[in-house]
Amino acid sequence: MKNKLFDNFGMIATRLGNQIHLRTLRDAFASFMPFMILAGFVTLVNYVILEPTGFMGNLINPETLKTMQEVGISIANGTLNISTLLIVVAVSYHMSANREYNNPIAAMLVALSVFIVLTPMSMMFTPEGAAEAMKIGGVIPTSYTSASGMFVGIFVGLLATELFIKLSTIEKLQINLAGEIPPAVIKSFNVLIPIMLTVLAFALVSFATIQITGMDANTLISKIIITPLSNVTTGLPGFVLITSIANLFFGFGIHQAVISGALLDPFLLQNMQENMIAYANNQEIPHIINMAFKDTFAVMGGSGNTIALLIAIFLFGRKKQYKDFAKLTVAPAVFNINEPIIFGLPIVFNVSLIIPFVLAPAFSLTVAYFATSMNFISPVVVQIPWTTPPVVSAFLATGGDWRAAVLQILIIAASVFIYLPFLRIDEKVTEKLAQTEA
Repeated sequence: MKNKLFDNFGMIATRLGNQIHLRTLRDAFASFMPFMILAGFVTLVNYVILEPTGFMGNLINPETLKTMQEVGISIANGTLNISTLLIVVAVSYHMSANREYNNPIAAMLVALSVFIVLTPMSMMFTPEGAAEAMKIGGVIPTSYTSASGMFVGIFVGLLATELFIKLSTIEKLQINLAGEIPPAVIKSFNVLIPIMLTVLAFALVSFATIQITGMDANTLISKIIITPLSNVTTGLPGFVLITSIANLFFGFGIHQAVISGALLDPFLLQNMQENMIAYANNQEIPHIINMAFKDTFAVMGGSGNTIALLIAIFLFGRKKQYKDFAKLTVAPAVFNINEPIIFGLPIVFNVSLIIPFVLAPAFSLTVAYFATSMNFISPVVVQIPWTTPPVVSAFLATGGDWRAAVLQILIIAASVFIYLPFLRIDEKVTEKLAQTEA
């Protein structure tokens, strides 16, 4: 009965993990993550180290520091402020790859073109000293190309690419050229009509949306879909629930990114970018829950906060084989790489350890959330590499708040005692199995 339950759950998890759109989002955000880490590093340098009103202002001329910040600002313009454009391209590419489409560059260009078609090229601007704002045309506000437009970028990347690939497979829409013609030209003419039809279709949708609702497609999608979803996924109950389900999947051998990569990461990354922008402009930090918040307090030693499990084994473990195994896996665990523990100890398909594997992150996220909301620690404002070791990660992610590092130590200590009783159970089960086999 137990094995049948595991098999059925594993089969469902595998099917979900192989769902093409979820897999596409997971792969796209994996490709996009280096840009976020670079933006986080720049934010840390610019507004912690080079901040003119900070500690460096006493050592270096503040005007010199402001000049040095220009390098970081230009990098932010090429990462944070065009994050939606990067996502459109990444989603379209991975959608093409997962569909095994042989002309991904065409799909990527179509998706980018469609996104611009749906984006208003105007903004309201109030000149200095003027009483009223004026409309300026020929510009794209960064509110559409930065984190605020990310979900429109995801929809465009998926829908435009799907429609374009579908039209490209219709032979009657292909223009086949004869003669000695370069392959690039042949490919271009083969997709000429599908490109025209795809862009035209979205242009008509954009026009109809404005005429019927008075809102552009970005604003409409945000109000109808994005805002309600964001309230669910980045509210504490929904966030903890989805994170717990993702870790439960990992306990059955399906990487937690299958769930969190599709359902959480887009919202968490948007919150992260908005936090970094607010921090850079000395504004109130809008979000407690974001990407680095999850990495800092739910991935200590890896998914499931398994650094606490290793500490429990070292301090309280009774089995030599457990301690020997922990010694082998502690080095990668310091950098939050715990696949050796998950698949080697193992945690997968091991009910004794799956339970604390789910409970420990839920506990740590809840504690960190309320500690932030009550101003015991600073909000997370810097996107750090997920491989940043525990304690250091909390200090850097909060812009240098030592209290966050102390909280992380306390959470790890408490998590040790969450794992401990289940470690005892697992040791007894292992001993009984060994006796039975003997």
